[in-house]
Amino acid sequence: MKSRNVEIRYQCSKPVLAGREEEYVREAVSSGWISGAGPYIGQFERGVSDYLGVEDPIAVSSGTAALHLALLGLGLGDGDEVIVPSFTFVACANAVSYCGATPVLADCDRLSWNVTVDSLRAAFSARTRAVLLAHLYGLPADIDPVLDFCRSEKLLLIEDCAQSFGARYKGRAVGSFGDAAAWSFYGNKVVSTGEGGMIFVRDPEKRGQVRRMRSQGMDPSRHHWYPVKGFNYRMTNVAAAIGCGQMEMADYHVEERKRIGRRYGANLADLETGNTVHLPVRPADRMSVFWLFGLVLKTQDPEARDRVIRRLLLEKGIQARPFYIPLHRLPMYASGLPFPNADFIGNNGIALPTYSGLADEDVDWISGAVSEIVREEAG
Repeated sequence: MKSRNVEIRYQCSKPVLAGREEEYVREAVSSGWISGAGPYIGQFERGVSDYLGVEDPIAVSSGTAALHLALLGLGLGDGDEVIVPSFTFVACANAVSYCGATPVLADCDRLSWNVTVDSLRAAFSARTRAVLLAHLYGLPADIDPVLDFCRSEKLLLIEDCAQSFGARYKGRAVGSFGDAAAWSFYGNKVVSTGEGGMIFVRDPEKRGQVRRMRSQGMDPSRHHWYPVKGFNYRMTNVAAAIGCGQMEMADYHVEERKRIGRRYGANLADLETGNTVHLPVRPADRMSVFWLFGLVLKTQDPEARDRVIRRLLLEKGIQARPFYIPLHRLPMYASGLPFPNADFIGNNGIALPTYSGLADEDVDWISGAVSEIVREEAG
C-alpha cells in the first residue's frame, strides 16, 4: 500500500477476515438475500448475544445508527440533556443531536482517557436525563461509580462500546450494564462487518420499538403498516454474513488485540519510566481489548505529536494516527468551557498499528522505531 509515494509497511488498522467470511458472503449472494433481510442477520444477532451475554440485540447499518436508535428508544428528545465525553468520536454527540436533545460535554481522566464520576457531576444539571458512557480505545470505564451516580440522579445510562467489543469489567462484558448499549462493526473494529452496528436495549418493550424503528417503523405483523416513524437502518444480509464469520473467530480477534497490547506495553515501558509518555493503564478489575494501542506524549510542545507521526510514516513506513480532536473544539459543540485533560490527550495522543495477525517481531520492530523517534522528538 502506498500513500503519497511512501510505502506503508504497517497500516494503523485493517479488517482481518481469517475465518469463513468469504464462504458465507458467497452463500448470501447465491441465495439472492443481499439486502436488509436474510438468515445471516438473525444468526449474527444470536452470535453477539451469546458472546456478550446481552438479550436480543438488534443489528443495524452502523454504530452511529445504533447510538441514534438507542437514544430514541429510551425516549430522549427535545429539552433533554445527555452528558457525553468531550474526548470521544464525534458520533456520540451527533447521535444525541439527531434526537433533538443537547449533548453536554464532560472532561476525561488523563490516564484512563475515559470520563469519571467527578467529571459527570460537573456536567450535571436539572435537565440531565442520561449519560452516554464511552469505553475508549478498548478499556472499560469505571462502571460501578457511574451506575451509582445514574441511579442516585435517576438518569439513563447508554454504553458506547464501539471500540470495546469483548472488553470486560469485573468479569462482565461492557454493554451489559446500562439501559442500552451500542457497538460498531466498522472496518477497523475488533469484530468487523465493513459497516454495521448492534444495539442492546434492556427494557423488552422499548427493545421492540427500536427493532421496528430500524425498518421504517413497520409493524412486523402487518406489512406496509407503519404506526411509528422509523428509519432505514437495516444491516444487509451480506454484512451479517461477514459478521457471522467474524463471530466464529471472536476469541481469536480479542486475544490478538490483548497479545499485541501487552507486547507494546512491555516494549515501550522504558519511555514511560523515563517520563516521556503515558501508556494505557490496565486496572486489575478490567480487561482491555486494546482496540488501537495508544500512547500520550508528556510534552508541552504542540507540534511534537505531529512530527512523530510524520517521521514514523516517512522514515519507517508506519501509519500511526492522532487521537481525536476533543468535541469542545469542534464548531458545532464549542462551549468555551475548559476541558484540560481532553485537550492534553487530544493534542498528544498517538495510535499505533493494532490488528489481528500483527506478529510479535513486527510489534517489536514498530516499538523500536517509536522509541527512537519519540526520544528524539519529545524527550
